[in-house]
Amino acid sequence: MGTVVAFVSQKGGVGKSTLARAMAREAAAGGLSVKLADLDTQQGTSLDWQRARLSAGIEPMVSVEPFGNAAQAIKAAAAYDLLIIDGPARTSAGTLEIAKAAGLVVQPSGPSLDDLRPAVREFHALVKAGIPGDRLTFALNHIGTDAEEADARAFLEEAGYLCCPAICRSVPLTDGHKTADTPLQRQNLQV
Repeated sequence: MGTVVAFVSQKGGVGKSTLARAMAREAAAGGLSVKLADLDTQQGTSLDWQRARLSAGIEPMVSVEPFGNAAQAIKAAAAYDLLIIDGPARTSAGTLEIAKAAGLVVQPSGPSLDDLRPAVREFHALVKAGIPGDRLTFALNHIGTDAEEADARAFLEEAGYLCCPAICRSVPLTDGHKTADTPLQRQNLQV
């Protein structure tokens, strides 16, 4: 079975799909055979991303497939070097199944306590269910200041979890970023 990395979240809008796609793209560029399993079937953002990349002819090609549940996605791991699971928008009973199969579970979070508290509770529940804490890590997104990052990191470390370096600094959006053909959106197709 190939390596399984899962991106899960207890809420939407924290960067789960973006980070899953970025990892898939980088792994494919590095020569690994990669499958990105999109379990967020209501939104299908990873599948939409793949379609846009294919239409634009962007390399490397990344295989993305929607799956109705974690068990179906996990079966696909045997055929790839790396299976990346883009979990559903909210944690569920399937999150434990995903975590059991994954060598690494990444939970993106914003820096506010409103984001961090439920995210930590989710990881505590996984640990209580038998998932080793060293397989769980946070990825901080939407960071505004160094102090905000330091406070969020301290909160997560005090809770007993690892934390990747801040991934995404907050950048105010202009009206131009809301249109269909902006440099930011073209860049997002590549990530």
